[in-house]
Formats: sequence, structure tokens, C-alpha cells
Amino acid sequence: MLIVVQNLPVPLDRRVRLECLALIEAGYRVSVVCPKGPGDPKYHEVDGIRIHKYRPYPPTRRKVGFVAEYVYSFILTFWLTSKVWRRERFEVLQVCNPPDIFWPLGMLFHALGDCAFVYDQHDLCPELYQSRFPDGPRVFYRIIRLVERLTYRTADHVISTNASYRAKALERGGKREEEVTVVRTGPDPDRLRKQAPNLDLRRGRRHLAVYLGVMGPQDGVDIVLLAADRIVHDLGREDVSFLLIGTGDCFDELVAQCAELDLDKYVEFTGRIPDEALFPALSAADVGLSPDPKNPLNDVSTMNKTMEYMAFELPVVAFDLRETRVSAAEAGIYVRPNDVDRYARAIVDILDDEPERARMGVLARARVENTLAWQHQEPRYVEVYNRLTGRVSRQDGGHTDQHDPAIGGVGTA
Repeated sequence: MLIVVQNLPVPLDRRVRLECLALIEAGYRVSVVCPKGPGDPKYHEVDGIRIHKYRPYPPTRRKVGFVAEYVYSFILTFWLTSKVWRRERFEVLQVCNPPDIFWPLGMLFHALGDCAFVYDQHDLCPELYQSRFPDGPRVFYRIIRLVERLTYRTADHVISTNASYRAKALERGGKREEEVTVVRTGPDPDRLRKQAPNLDLRRGRRHLAVYLGVMGPQDGVDIVLLAADRIVHDLGREDVSFLLIGTGDCFDELVAQCAELDLDKYVEFTGRIPDEALFPALSAADVGLSPDPKNPLNDVSTMNKTMEYMAFELPVVAFDLRETRVSAAEAGIYVRPNDVDRYARAIVDILDDEPERARMGVLARARVENTLAWQHQEPRYVEVYNRLTGRVSRQDGGHTDQHDPAIGGVGTA
């Protein structure tokens, strides 16, 4: 099996790492092609995963820069994928988006041999473009819709991260019911759990609010800073520290914004940190922040950070988005979308209500263990491969969570 990822290295990409380990446990041999992380070698093996890496394209925020990045990534991915093919003919090629540029590889290796093509759709790229460039040229949007459609049509099977994405694959992609399976990005509760907290991160204050994740234009980290400004300077709350973990296109701008708002004493940016530092940080927090504003992408997307907060027994403060409600359910506090003042007030209210925080933390952990955890998603994922390789032949179609009352469907909590 060969899995291709463009936007994150493995094993940093938690979803792809869990997918690889599930396939290995099921008896498959797994290779990955992806970009390098800092200090990564060109090739290494991790937990039995054979990982081939290339130097990533320098970060860019210009539309022309994205085109250059994708051309560069496609060429190097094609080279490494061909190298793996020559050494060992893989039976299934799985590509993970964004971007939707690797469908020609599916066509090529399907023609060269009996190789199935799986499209693991992590993001809706047309909605991603609309959210990042709301006033961008329509010609780019039409091109993105075209390559998404070509990817759908080339794929033998589509893996969707939630029921909203599955609906797009059926409606926009023209896939049949049995060709689309929902495999949520569930956290691993055995690894992600509370441990000894790093209380130094509170910086001597009573409360700690944490953000974990990508810091791009559509992720709302600027809203966290604006909310912190309201909390510290308008409400006079000097007992709250804010910890922002991660990096992304907007990192430097956010650091500058923090300084402009005179929040450096209250806000700490850590950049990307390893799990041995991350887990004690999350264990020290009182609340997890999911500030994703409502836009065409965020409303129908499952946020990994939300479920990771829940694994650490943290209540989640989020804007009222469709799929965020599906994930967090009663572990979430839902604010009118994009209202910074109400978001700030919601943070303060939950910090001041310790019994409610504890109650929501228990609900959060239970939901992860009983419904969202990867162990509940893994059988669906492995079955896709078993069917494509002939190990299992089912007649009842692909699994989906859209009628599962524990998960919820499109637009439900």
C-alpha cells in the first residue's frame, strides 16, 4: 500500500499515522510519500511505516505561489511514487488532500497494473479556496472544482471524514453510495489522555486557555487574540494565560498582532512542539479554544483540535458550526458565529464555573472513548482496503455514520 500526503509530514499527520498503523496491524505493508519535517531524513521507518520524503516548498500565501508549490510537489511525489513502484508494486494508492492534484497518479498506476485508487478527502478544496480568498478570481475556483471532480471520478473509493463531506462526494462527485465510506479522524484515547500537567505554562495565573492547531487565514487564531484583548483589557481579568500551540502561514502576523494588543505578558506562542511537551500542556489547561469562524469550509469540517481537547477532558469554546456540534455535542459551548465579544464572554463564564468545567470534561472524555475514538473508525477504514484487495466482499455498501444517532448526520448535533 502507498499513501501520498502533501501538506504535512508523517508521522506528524496523526490521521495518516493511525491509518498506516491500522493497515500494518491488518497485515498490509505500507509506504508513505510526503514532505520532510525539520531535520527529517529522505527515508526512514517509523513503527513499520516506510516513509519517503522530499524537501517541502517554501511557505507562500500568494495564489501564484500555491500553483508553483503544487507543480513542485507533484513532480517530486511522482518521482518518489515511481521509485516505490519499481521496488515493490503496490496494490492500492491512497492520496490525501489538500490539494486535489494527484488524480493523474491514480490513472497512471491503474493503467500500469491492477492498482486501486483511494481518495482520502481531508478538506473540501473549493470551500477552502472560498474561505481563504473570498474575493479571489472565479477562474481559480472553477479550476479547483474541476480537479476535485476529476479526483472523484478517478477514485475507486472515497473516504470522507464526516457525513457532510460524504454528501459532497455523492452530490458533487457523482459517487455511488457503496463507493463512499465515512472514517472520522478519531483521537487515540490510549495516547491522548491527561497526565502530569506543566503548571509553569500558566505563568503564575489561575487559569489557562489553550489553542492547538494550524495558524492559517481561515483558522481564527486572530479571534483568540481579540478575545484575549477583551478579557484582559476590557474585563480586567489578569488571572488568565493563553497558550497558542502550532504554526502556519499567519504565525508571524499573529505574533505581531499580539504585541500590538499589548498581550505579550498573557499570551505565549510555542510553535510546533513534540508530544512529550504537548500532552503536559493540554493537561494544564482549563479550556480548549476552537475559534474557527463560520465560512464555507469550517461549517462542514471536522476540527481535529476539538476532539483532542476532549480527549484531555477539556470543555470546548467554539462558534456554532454544523460539524463542530456533531463532534463536541454536550462538551461544547457554542457562540454565535464570528462574534468576538460573545466568544470572550463564553471563555470567562466557563473559567469561572469550575463544577461545569468538570462536568463537561467528563462528558468530553466519555464521548471520545465511546464514540469518536479511532478504535471505532479503524474497522471501517481497513474494510475499504479488504474490499479493494479482495479479502472481503460486502454487498451492503460502505459504512457511514450519517444514520448513527451517537454521531449525528448532516446538520445534527
